Amino acid sequence: MTEPCDLTAVAARRLIGRRALSPVELLESCLARTDATDHAVNAMVARDDAASRAAAKAAEQAVMRGDPLGPLHGLPVGIKDLTPTKGLRTTWGSPLFRDHVPTDDHSLVTNIRAAGGIIAGKTNTPEFGAGANTRNAVYGATGNPFDPTKNAAGSSGGSAVALAVGQVPLCSGSDMGGSLRNPAAFCGIVGYRPTPGLVPDEGKNLGWSNLGVQGPMARTVPDLCLLLSAMVSDNAGDPLASTIHGQTVRRGGDFFPPVAIDLAGLRVAVTPDFGFAPTENHIREVFAEKLGLFRHAFRSVADASPDCTGTDEAFEVLRSTGFVASHMARWHSDRDKLGPNIIANMESALKYTIADVARASALQTQIYHRWQAFFGDFDVILSPSITTSPRPWAELFPAEIDGKPTRTYFHWLALAYAVTVVGHPAVSLPVGRDRRGMPFGLQIVGRRGGDAQVLGVAAALEEMLAADPRTRRPVPDIAGLIAAPPISAMPHFMGFN
Repeated sequence: MTEPCDLTAVAARRLIGRRALSPVELLESCLARTDATDHAVNAMVARDDAASRAAAKAAEQAVMRGDPLGPLHGLPVGIKDLTPTKGLRTTWGSPLFRDHVPTDDHSLVTNIRAAGGIIAGKTNTPEFGAGANTRNAVYGATGNPFDPTKNAAGSSGGSAVALAVGQVPLCSGSDMGGSLRNPAAFCGIVGYRPTPGLVPDEGKNLGWSNLGVQGPMARTVPDLCLLLSAMVSDNAGDPLASTIHGQTVRRGGDFFPPVAIDLAGLRVAVTPDFGFAPTENHIREVFAEKLGLFRHAFRSVADASPDCTGTDEAFEVLRSTGFVASHMARWHSDRDKLGPNIIANMESALKYTIADVARASALQTQIYHRWQAFFGDFDVILSPSITTSPRPWAELFPAEIDGKPTRTYFHWLALAYAVTVVGHPAVSLPVGRDRRGMPFGLQIVGRRGGDAQVLGVAAALEEMLAADPRTRRPVPDIAGLIAAPPISAMPHFMGFN
């Protein structure tokens, strides 16, 4: 019998609306799954069960009264620990904020609550979201749900793991170098990087930068679209959420249900590396094998990539401006309390000049124009979501791939940041497992502003691939995780040593 926590969000919401499932019953199932599994993976790091139970009881009473119900009514949601959440400890994975409890919600949380979502807890993240290995000196490491000794990626690693093991049906995340897509790929769930401004983020220090975005994560594409529909809004707090006076530009109804897409009409470009990413040979081979199983479904498929020359430089320099804006004060006052990734970023960032920043901005613009020309011939691009199979989380980042050194601690995320630089929407879809038995993520990249289309493509592809065990979403061994030893007993669990 299916446990309520294992239901899709869409199915659970329909049952709640029909009074066939109580929000209290659903929340208790999710809390029980968290209690049974979190010792093995360390995904859900801050909870207020009394508050979530009170919210679930109120949601149940609203159903019984026949009140109008929001799209997320009664659904437990995990919030990434980079997003301020009223009354719930929010640390950014930093000892500097170990005991910080916000007095206000970020607008994303406000919108989720307004849609009826119940905040079940905060999910683990690297310190200030720096890096794709969810480890910090406050809560320790998060383990992969398919092998807790391996990396869950990041920085939305806690959200991805919580979803994979059924702790909650929906989670929030954020993405700069792939932080929604990388952990989705490693953990066998769906992560979506929307067009900048679609999900407003008033908390950015550099409000005009397109690099960082907030977005949804879920186990299926329709579930993800349901959460996205509650996240989108017109919000003057985010300058990229531009609008037209008197008109609503961003509407949740544009995304759920996902638009119907005929795969047979698509012109598809496929690339294992965008011409520059250090993709390991194993992932290249798995990507080719997976494509061989479904490339016939499209109108045409071509081995092609936009010209991404200069992407490494543009991303590295422009990313550094955000670190300076966010961390300069604490760099001077609390450097001894910062972890190695923040230190590495600040040391490199402070070496750049205004000329470097101008050159990087010009490069970004040139790359963007090349991508627009490329999409004149293609509807979507398919690539692997991440360059490697999951490696042990004790390795802070891959210093080499196939024997070749990586440029930086985030160079191995190049498949994701190739898309970040140009601001296109992209989704990571789970497509079976790789040759090492770990989840494999397929990145689907859409046109500029093509959020509804790329999610429709993902939904159609997900439905088709679910019929084949080689391509359907993998599911972790829940019984094995329940019986597993605590991740906190593993060497190097806490901090970075």
